[in-house]
Amino acid sequence: MKAISAKVTRGLNVGAIVNVADNSGAKIAKVVSIKRGKSTKGRQGYAKVSDWVKVSIRKGNPEVKGKVFDAVVVRQRKSYRRLTGERIAFEDNAVVLLKDDKGNPKGTQIKGPIAREVLERWQSVAKLATFVY
Repeated sequence: MKAISAKVTRGLNVGAIVNVADNSGAKIAKVVSIKRGKSTKGRQGYAKVSDWVKVSIRKGNPEVKGKVFDAVVVRQRKSYRRLTGERIAFEDNAVVLLKDDKGNPKGTQIKGPIAREVLERWQSVAKLATFVY
């Protein structure tokens, strides 16, 4: 994966409940695993902004409920530091569902702002965002 220009802190553990920020039909999801995550042996995996995760849909339309999807973390509550010195924190933890391994999003709109670090790594997801913060 491409590197991002921020020192992002660990924001989401495995098992974290997150909002789904797109219009794919899902509302609430649970982080099941982190794909290509970097961690020490024996330590529980963690995700941060613009990481690729696997999520299980907990609430939403019956077509997607209970299914497992790949997703990208677009917002996290835990503050992190950009190279300019500013600290960024959002009011919720949110993901956007992906429909394939190339990073194409499942939905056609993204609700709420997304982090600028997502734009650096996932251009196809950031195109759908109304506001990049």
